[in-house]
Amino acid sequence: MELEKITKQSTRRYDDACATAHALDLIGERWAMLVMRELMLGPRRFSDLRASLTGLSANVLTQRLEGLEAAGIVRRRRLPPPASVQVYELTEWGLEAEPVLLALGRWGVRSPRHDPKLPFSPVALMLSFRAKFDPARARGLAVEIAFRFGEEAFRVAVKDGVLTTERGDAPAPDVELAGSPSAVAAVVYGKAPLEALEGQGALSVTGDRAAFLRLADLYEMPPKAG
Repeated sequence: MELEKITKQSTRRYDDACATAHALDLIGERWAMLVMRELMLGPRRFSDLRASLTGLSANVLTQRLEGLEAAGIVRRRRLPPPASVQVYELTEWGLEAEPVLLALGRWGVRSPRHDPKLPFSPVALMLSFRAKFDPARARGLAVEIAFRFGEEAFRVAVKDGVLTTERGDAPAPDVELAGSPSAVAAVVYGKAPLEALEGQGALSVTGDRAAFLRLADLYEMPPKAG
């Protein structure tokens, strides 16, 4: 049985000295990079990861976390009291993969087969803001926006041509939005009218609506590949 397990593992390797091939040996398994994506904004519980990754079974998630941990990309730790729960987080080296994830997103969105109507996690939305941010277009803009998706809160701020996206509450936002990541993306990337999504109950807005629309104006979808 042990020999069979080793044989199966060895067949998944590229046996190629190219560092790109080695990187794919480490994170090329299905779901591995999406698990990393969900950890880019901080530690998550096992149940949080399952809730964010629609269609991922507990068994496969366990396998991916074990593989990433063995590779030195993910580590486990227990939060101090009163939480006292086990969480998973990226190591310092694991966090260095963020530019790779963002570049893949910028490349993949140009595919004619990309379907933006599929499920979209809050972390994926926050990282998309980073991936498509253009400091030149943000010159002179200063906004702070709070997003709430169920029990998850996020803060997005633009100041001096720098974008900040992070998990947690914004202390004094210009505007707060609550709803779904897909609804926010529909306004930012699909240029859907904000009023229409409010009328449908997909989004609620509290505060300076124009502040959010100024953020949305920074983004445009790139042309599709020919």
